Amino acid sequence: MNNRYMMSSLICTLTIFCTSNAQAEFFSPHSRWMTGDWGGLRTELLEKGYDFQFSYQSESAASLAGGYKNDRSARYTDQFNMGGAFDLEKIAGWQDASLQLLITERTGRDITNDRLADPRTGTIGSSVQENYGRGQTWRLTTFAYQQKFFDDVLDIKLGRLALGSDFDSTGCVFQNNSLCGGLVGHASTVWYNSPVGQWGGRIKINFTPEIYAQVGAYEYNPSLLERNNGFKLSTSGREGTTYITELGWTPKLGERGMAGKYMVGGYWNTATAKDVLDDRHGDASVVTGNAPDRLDGRYGIYAYARQQVTTVGNDAKRGLSLFGHWAQYDKRSSTLDWQAQVGAIYAGPFDARPQDAMAIGFSALHVNPALRKNQRLHNQVNALTDYDDPAYQPVQRAEYAAEIHYDFQVTPWLMIRPNLQYLANPGGVYEVDDATVLGLTVNTVF
Repeated sequence: MNNRYMMSSLICTLTIFCTSNAQAEFFSPHSRWMTGDWGGLRTELLEKGYDFQFSYQSESAASLAGGYKNDRSARYTDQFNMGGAFDLEKIAGWQDASLQLLITERTGRDITNDRLADPRTGTIGSSVQENYGRGQTWRLTTFAYQQKFFDDVLDIKLGRLALGSDFDSTGCVFQNNSLCGGLVGHASTVWYNSPVGQWGGRIKINFTPEIYAQVGAYEYNPSLLERNNGFKLSTSGREGTTYITELGWTPKLGERGMAGKYMVGGYWNTATAKDVLDDRHGDASVVTGNAPDRLDGRYGIYAYARQQVTTVGNDAKRGLSLFGHWAQYDKRSSTLDWQAQVGAIYAGPFDARPQDAMAIGFSALHVNPALRKNQRLHNQVNALTDYDDPAYQPVQRAEYAAEIHYDFQVTPWLMIRPNLQYLANPGGVYEVDDATVLGLTVNTVF
């Protein structure tokens, strides 16, 4: 059965109790939801602790020039989200307790893989359609129990979780993946952002309303990436554990309370990994023919800063915010050794459009020098000098990406984001032409 038909049927079933008056609420420009308040049922459920959530996001991208194929083409990807947040204090009398559920489904094709990057190397984290990847399939992304104690000083969450939802959590306001979400998950082979969920938990201590520290431990199980394991609940295939720690500060500066978010963190993964260059004797494995050295664990660190620097009148929800984000990866085992991003977001740029936003961002993805040396040695050992030879291993160096976009908040439930992206050296390969991409994101809340 068609996935979109399944989604439509589900929404129809959930709203079957609506009266004819409630149906007239559909597509209201004033409602929070496209399907309206279900004749008041939705508000009644919210008051009782049931917040059902359904949304859809599509991302289209058209190559205007450049890339490996160097032609004009277009691709479409999308993601359905369904689930909810449930206040267990209202539902069952459990004080300061809640349950979170998120089921996701992805479909479509990514033009970055299909047309822009050299297929011999693939992409290195800057897909121009961020909701592609990690398997085009249904997944149980979140099923988590959260409990707070001592007036929110202690906050514990356990269950099926995506690492980037709680650690290195920055949200996503760009279509280019290198500017979206938890940076660590882009190049680390052990950190899985949404939509991949794994068993784990975190403990957070709020020292003040603005300062916190948290630690977490999560299952590392590569089999969860397989297409048919989106709802896998067993831990078979587990190879280790990822431990994370983070310190954060979320101030509101000045008399107008300009919001900021600052955090620094690091992780350690206990699973063994292959060295990207050396064998166990410290020599290049591609030269000696020996197996790569086995490493006892992998690590990484990250830092993020975002600060609102202006307001519009007395409205702190409008104004300019600047951000910077940086991640360092394990040079022994990762494709990248570091990645960075900077940018600006302006909320409410026009008085006539106070809910709109515009943004510009830049990212740099630097390929691990050890991997680059391995690629060069591969070509030398095999006497490969012609880039067009199918056996030639392209040498990856660095990729740079930029995106500028405008968010049209058409209604509270519909946002349309046209964007223009530029990729220099797609896949980090200098022989590949720089690419210009026109994109379009559509977010709908049902």
